[in-house]
Amino acid sequence: MERIERRQFLRTAAAGAVGTGALAACASEEAATGTAQGGAAVVTGPRVEWRVASSFVPSLDILHGAPVRVAERISALSDGRFTMRVFAAGELVPGLQVMDAVQAGTVQAGYTSGYYYIGKHPGLAFDTTVPFGFDARQQNAWVYHGGGMELLREIHADFGIVNFPCANTGCQMGGWFRRPINSVADLRGLRMRIPGIGGEVMSRMGVSVQVMAGGDIYQALERGAIDATEWVGPYDDLKLGFHQIAANYYMPGWWEPGPTITLQVNRSAYDALPRGYQEMLAETCKEVNLDTLARYDAENPRALQTLVRDHGVRLRTYPNDVMEAAWRESNAHLEEQAASHAGFSRIYESFKAFRDVSFPYFAGNEHAYGRFALPKAGAPLTAAG
Repeated sequence: MERIERRQFLRTAAAGAVGTGALAACASEEAATGTAQGGAAVVTGPRVEWRVASSFVPSLDILHGAPVRVAERISALSDGRFTMRVFAAGELVPGLQVMDAVQAGTVQAGYTSGYYYIGKHPGLAFDTTVPFGFDARQQNAWVYHGGGMELLREIHADFGIVNFPCANTGCQMGGWFRRPINSVADLRGLRMRIPGIGGEVMSRMGVSVQVMAGGDIYQALERGAIDATEWVGPYDDLKLGFHQIAANYYMPGWWEPGPTITLQVNRSAYDALPRGYQEMLAETCKEVNLDTLARYDAENPRALQTLVRDHGVRLRTYPNDVMEAAWRESNAHLEEQAASHAGFSRIYESFKAFRDVSFPYFAGNEHAYGRFALPKAGAPLTAAG
């Protein structure tokens, strides 16, 4: 991605700010002039202060840190004229009510996962991910260049929101279980924290599904309110300490192969921004989206080694009958949703068309490379089937 130079941002912000009146959440209605090297005036825009509610806690430094990095970058690029204060889950609103706060205008923006809100519109699942969907690269390709963004913008517009992909964790792990899963039968009656369509599919396979914010999971697992949980991957899971209670760590996270986390922006607040600030926001979110994935890709391998070698975690793969059942139930659920909800069907058709082209390519070139080259570095960190 091309980096947008700071001076270019500031000139664009100045142009977009000409004639702009008072903005929502402005600390001052007066415009101040910034000065670039050589004394040239480059900023004549207003001061803007936003509050951003996050669904995550600060201890998840990569995940929660994404909107913090957006805020830091935007402040630097605007010479401190456009600032965003990020609040962790529970500070302003509970982690699973962020979209409600953005929609109501309680905050100007929120950082959250679209699939938390499929009760509002089932198509919001695609804003994050769907079972057996795209990996991170494919997700970004579909959103940025495959028509996904336009369709997701249509859904968010129904709630007065403009969405910006802001992070991706890469393929997530398959969750923590107190006891091993040897077949589909072992899932029946199991109480598991898992949101989104992944939760719907698990429910179809007999799991008693629970949905809760990340900060509440450890206590629920510790006191026995749930038997299993999924979260993100080794780096975050190690921080949250799930291995201290449930030592069976499964892969793959077939329900979240490449999930996007979104910056949701209140439409009125967005429209009040000068055009240059709008461009700054879009490009910064894109930059942080790609950087967050790179950080996870750097940290997860080291964290998984720590879990297995230092904490005795038993790394396992799902049995084939579980994977086959999950595949069948996932596709059945998506087809049923498409048949009953026109908005879901519209985005699902786009998803399927892109998948039908992307998957064969990755199954050929990418898979052939990985199948040969990746094991050359040593045996995968897997302990049991």
